[in-house]
Amino acid sequence: MSVSEHAQHAQDNYFMMLAIEQAKQGLYTTRPNPAVGCVIVQSGKIIGQGFHPKAGERHAEVFALREAESRAKGATAYVTLEPCSHTGRTPPCALALIEAGLKRVVIAGLDPNPQVAGRGVALLEQAGIEVTVGVLEESAASLNKGFLKAMRTQLPYVRLKIATSLDGRTAMADGESKWITGADAREDVQKLRARSGAIITGSQTIIADNPKLNVRSSQLGVDIEQVPQPLIVVLDRRQRLAYGAESTYQLCQQQQTLYWRDDDLLSLLKRLVSEHHCYEVLVEAGASVAGSFLNQQLVDELIVYQAPCILGSHAQAMVDINPLSLAQQLRFQYIEYKAVGSDLKITLKPL
Repeated sequence: MSVSEHAQHAQDNYFMMLAIEQAKQGLYTTRPNPAVGCVIVQSGKIIGQGFHPKAGERHAEVFALREAESRAKGATAYVTLEPCSHTGRTPPCALALIEAGLKRVVIAGLDPNPQVAGRGVALLEQAGIEVTVGVLEESAASLNKGFLKAMRTQLPYVRLKIATSLDGRTAMADGESKWITGADAREDVQKLRARSGAIITGSQTIIADNPKLNVRSSQLGVDIEQVPQPLIVVLDRRQRLAYGAESTYQLCQQQQTLYWRDDDLLSLLKRLVSEHHCYEVLVEAGASVAGSFLNQQLVDELIVYQAPCILGSHAQAMVDINPLSLAQQLRFQYIEYKAVGSDLKITLKPL
């Protein structure tokens, strides 16, 4: 790599990093659309930037172009996801970049949405615009794991969240579980909920805890009213719950709560994508439901909040699985572990 190529590579990385920071501003509000950021640069200086704030509103490129105004001609745009090439609720962003007279467009990753899928890049190149793809692709993709997976596989990205003691227990024998982990860990869970299209729980969790499972944090950095509340899905195969206003359980009083009475979790996940456009799903449930998702290999990411306490052998296990030998054990790869208040947050990927 020549000196000039190295300098260009460094500059591309720097401005794409800033575009990713723009995209993060819409992380909790854009669902079901992906979080996208755009930075427009002229002669090494930023002349426009923006992010996609909410489905139905203007896309990141349009906000950045409006800020850049006539200065965008001959400039370079850094976009975290391939510009759209189709007309939905907003016009195609690829055409907006062409009409603005940009010289170059740098894209972190291609959009697997069948309505785009390389067509945005093709439009730009046909208009004589230089296109570079693959700059900080992994970092940009981490913002839209659910969207990208759903477009490719018609399945959502599934996170399983468990709060546990040092000895892997989630509740006392009688079901008492509030609170094993501290306030900081519970606040961190709000971030997981805020980026989830749906939260799946079990009837036993409803009966034992009567949870709200909503997004209510004031520490997300956005107006809580702008965050779409996730769809609540209750697994109630044995039909243990009464529904409607007469129910004693908060979630059962909500008309939008979805009940699933089938053992086929794969069909549920497909339905969440196809009918409800839920691309990221959070499982917050007891040992039985957690074990079912793990046994059926439906978990993309396991997040364990581990408290510095021991509950003992009579307390409830974190997952209901029963491998008969070491060969049948479920193994994971550590992705990240960090302190969250007095607890430890461990993020793992199933092997």
